[in-house]
Amino acid sequence: MPAGVPWTTYLKMVTASLLAMFAGSQVVHRYYLPDLTIPEIPPKPGELRTELLGLKERQHKPQTSQQ
Repeated sequence: MPAGVPWTTYLKMVTASLLAMFAGSQVVHRYYLPDLTIPEIPPKPGELRTELLGLKERQHKPQTSQQ
């Protein structure tokens, strides 16, 4: 077994890792609520709402250092 770990310990670690990964993805999907529907007609460029809310309002000229 890798690193001299017994099979039971290795399987427990893999199971706990998988459960934590699944729980984390479930939390993210419940928080962000992704739109998983498939549209009949593909959207035109600019119609797909994948931008973060408020991103356009926060965009401004980059700050440059004055020397």
